[in-house]
Amino acid sequence: MKEQEATKERFAVTGRNRLKRRHDRGRYDHEAVYAVLDAGLLCHVAYVIDGQPYCTPTIHWRAGDWLYWHGSSASRMLRNLKGGTPVCLTVSHLDGLVLARSGFNHSANYRSAICFGTARMIDDPGEKAKALLGVVDRFFPGRAAELRQTHAQESKATTVIGMRIEEASAKVRAAGVGDDEEDYGHPVWAGVFPVQTVIGASEACPRLLPGMAKGAGLAGYLAGRRLDEALLEAQELYESETEMAQLVG
Repeated sequence: MKEQEATKERFAVTGRNRLKRRHDRGRYDHEAVYAVLDAGLLCHVAYVIDGQPYCTPTIHWRAGDWLYWHGSSASRMLRNLKGGTPVCLTVSHLDGLVLARSGFNHSANYRSAICFGTARMIDDPGEKAKALLGVVDRFFPGRAAELRQTHAQESKATTVIGMRIEEASAKVRAAGVGDDEEDYGHPVWAGVFPVQTVIGASEACPRLLPGMAKGAGLAGYLAGRRLDEALLEAQELYESETEMAQLVG
């Protein structure tokens, strides 16, 4: 196991991404960080404008060691990231509520990733067009080809930001109750409430044309399935199709 860990690609451990507490929960290898990022749809991007800190929630997607997000060209965040701005992007998943026998030992099971880099606006038309396809195909593989083409005005109104992950770390708690030894005899219920985000039954648009079935890229989004599992599967399909397209190209 130690030999396998040593061969994994890792992010350098620095003052920015080094865990300050519970080092046993930390991981710096690409595989662990990417797993947290790819299992999520929503991230939070933190940055500073004129000394004032901001933190903006947005949809993110990953291509290799690059993270992307987009928004309105009028967005304050995106307008201030155009010139290249240091940012911190985080993704987290709540997996359980941990109830102990003392308030101090109550906790949560979770997966989180923190990434640092310099965010830049994607100006090149070809790269931007590719990124705008990626935000669809990353979550719903192959769907972009089924959609109408993006209008020039829609593309103009959308800003795409890219950030190469320079430093990152993941932190995971997946454990039960951790009470102090002398507290196990205290007469109160203790345990874990597992938490999952589950996909519900699909609701078709009332104006759907007759005979329209879901595309193959939506097969993973089944009612009752965990969302993070579906997102991880979609990322694998997206990467596979992207590699195939590059080989053919």
